[in-house]
Amino acid sequence: MTLICFYRGLHCPICANYLKELERLTPEFAIRGVTTVAISSDGEERARQMADKIQAKNLRVGYGLGLSDARNWGLYISTSRGKTSIGIEEPTLFSEPGVFLIRPDQTIYYLSVQSMPFVRPNFSEMVQALDFVIKNDYSARGEYTGAI
Repeated sequence: MTLICFYRGLHCPICANYLKELERLTPEFAIRGVTTVAISSDGEERARQMADKIQAKNLRVGYGLGLSDARNWGLYISTSRGKTSIGIEEPTLFSEPGVFLIRPDQTIYYLSVQSMPFVRPNFSEMVQALDFVIKNDYSARGEYTGAI
């Protein structure tokens, strides 16, 4: 599986702390067969700055997520409010956070999308959940698409 962590961008101090935790736990995800990537709509330079800020050694940090692609993933889009609490200018438009676990067949196993930068899925708990999933061959939930 692949864990995709969509983050708001370099301007977001909460994102930096969140990605530091994902960087720390990326080896644990790898042991369980899960690759990790973090991506935002930031350009290459801002993505490099974020990778440096979180001291990314294991976590791959991508960049250039198109806002139409972000919306296709179900991510919320926000407008700039100027400089953040850490003095970095927000982009004119950017996506809010989301975490997805994607199966090898490119289907969604798990997703969580936020409309705000606060209260995100806990990566330590996700590692523990993966242990349960693997041990019990636990199938994805929420896949019923028939009539109600």
